[in-house]
Amino acid sequence: MSKSNEPIDLAGMRHSCAHVLAQAVLTMFPEAKLGIGPAIDDGFYYDFELPRPLTPEDFPELEKKMKYIIKQAQKFAGREVTGDEATSFLQEKDQRFKVELAKEFAEKGEKLTFYENVLSNGQIMFTDLCRGGHMEHTGKIGPFKLMKTAGAYWRGDEKNPMLQRIYGTCWATQAELDEYLQKLEEAKKRDHKILGKQLGLFTFSPLVGAGYPMFLPKGATIKKLLEDYITSIKKARDFKFVCIPHLAKEELYVRSGHLGKYDAMMPIMETTEGERMVMKPMNCPHHFELFNSQPHSYKELPLRFAENTAVYRYEKSGEVNGLFRVRSITQDDTHIFVTHDQIESEIEMILGLVKELYDKFGFEKFKARISVRDPKNKEKYFGSDEVWQKAEEKLVSSVQKWTKDYFIGEGEAAFYGPKIDVMVEDALGREWQLSTVQLDFNQPENFDMNYTGEDGKPHRPAVLHVAVFGSVERFLGIVLEHYAGALPVWLAPVQAMILPVSEAFNDYAREVEKVLKANDIRYEIDDANDSLGKKIRNAEMTKVPYMLVIGEKEVTDKAVAVRDHGSKNQEVMSLDAFVAKIKKESQY
Repeated sequence: MSKSNEPIDLAGMRHSCAHVLAQAVLTMFPEAKLGIGPAIDDGFYYDFELPRPLTPEDFPELEKKMKYIIKQAQKFAGREVTGDEATSFLQEKDQRFKVELAKEFAEKGEKLTFYENVLSNGQIMFTDLCRGGHMEHTGKIGPFKLMKTAGAYWRGDEKNPMLQRIYGTCWATQAELDEYLQKLEEAKKRDHKILGKQLGLFTFSPLVGAGYPMFLPKGATIKKLLEDYITSIKKARDFKFVCIPHLAKEELYVRSGHLGKYDAMMPIMETTEGERMVMKPMNCPHHFELFNSQPHSYKELPLRFAENTAVYRYEKSGEVNGLFRVRSITQDDTHIFVTHDQIESEIEMILGLVKELYDKFGFEKFKARISVRDPKNKEKYFGSDEVWQKAEEKLVSSVQKWTKDYFIGEGEAAFYGPKIDVMVEDALGREWQLSTVQLDFNQPENFDMNYTGEDGKPHRPAVLHVAVFGSVERFLGIVLEHYAGALPVWLAPVQAMILPVSEAFNDYAREVEKVLKANDIRYEIDDANDSLGKKIRNAEMTKVPYMLVIGEKEVTDKAVAVRDHGSKNQEVMSLDAFVAKIKKESQY
């Protein structure tokens, strides 16, 4: 291992570990065909075509072989080769996937290199077509662990063969590896799919289809509370709420340019009258038509159309994942029509709203990505160089005033405009992309949008596409994991659980119930003939913020013993005092 004062190239270490994995796999399965093996966040993977499915039970043997290779301190030696040399060698080794890559790179005129794992006596143990980025030798690879296997189409194309992908992680020290594995264990406990089932929040049905979540009463309550919250902070900033249908004629998306450029649109449906209709994959074209339905003056701008509504996108079945990746997506969508002079101040207002949201949910660390065009593929995007340059400069200027923690994402822009994406860290330090602000000079041209300026002449507005949550479903999943299911009082579907110590106290429990109900406090009552200990354990499982224990003293004093889920502390207070406490904590 490197000395402690030497900088550690984790990406190089992880890439090196991927090569060691490939070498170990070939010793177990000499007929294995190699795909690619890059370093990724927190680890690495390598794709293989194998004679049989690999399982986690194979990992100990593979890890044993990898540790032996690492102990040998095999040197990573790179050498440049011609396209013919690379192809000939790889064909001889019967590595057809690597042959495909070598031919492609050679046709593009790219430099080809082999990296070889070499023993101290000069014996070559493994050779891979690779651009490089390795440690000096295998002995410098830190502690590692193989994590899981998954299916992966060669080059991500479902028309290609399905390969087996082996994921691993690798760190500079054992302490870092242990910390990472501990975080993964904690993440498993927080998995929103498990919490959703445990807490009775949402479900999926094979008859309804993958990617279409259905919310049970408690989950629907959380979803509505989220939507009500975002509505309230938008209304406070003079956002105007609108309502649109879920279908549109395909001509709408021809006009917007999405048809042909956006590949996740649902299949087109044809009516009996021959109209071709589309389930909306986004809301902006509808909102543009709303803008165009009336004349507008510069005095009305900025005009902020907002809506919490579903869009429908045909995500690939392998990419659908709980609430994180769904096909029916509720967006807290906003389209803001502005004069060009209002762009920066409006973006600053939006970023202030975003900060308010993050403060509310305890997201303390966040950074911005400014997504711009790929300068090498300008033909993929609508609009002139001048328009794009102006838009990108305005986004950078606005973000710089908001935070110093930002970076440029080249090639990440949508086809009609650059955007700001904000990433936040949750309680486990995991990063999530949430809010989006997109500046658009192109769609106002496509839809011939105009407003009357001070000079009495027509002018083009710019449009800001804004989603603060992004997807309400995804945000709900992130929040569940962030809080490990123990939601704050204002967001909890059940705020208080009434627990009479025995049946003798059920009458007073019903009096408490009436008071809570009259004050719009969300509650449940456990009047089963169980011990108090069992009732408390059951309530703990539901992660309800407060338990109201009712015994003889509480009946006599017309009070409740309030047990806090987070601190486990218990405090006796009057029923009125508890109601006041809940109401205060329920405020936005």
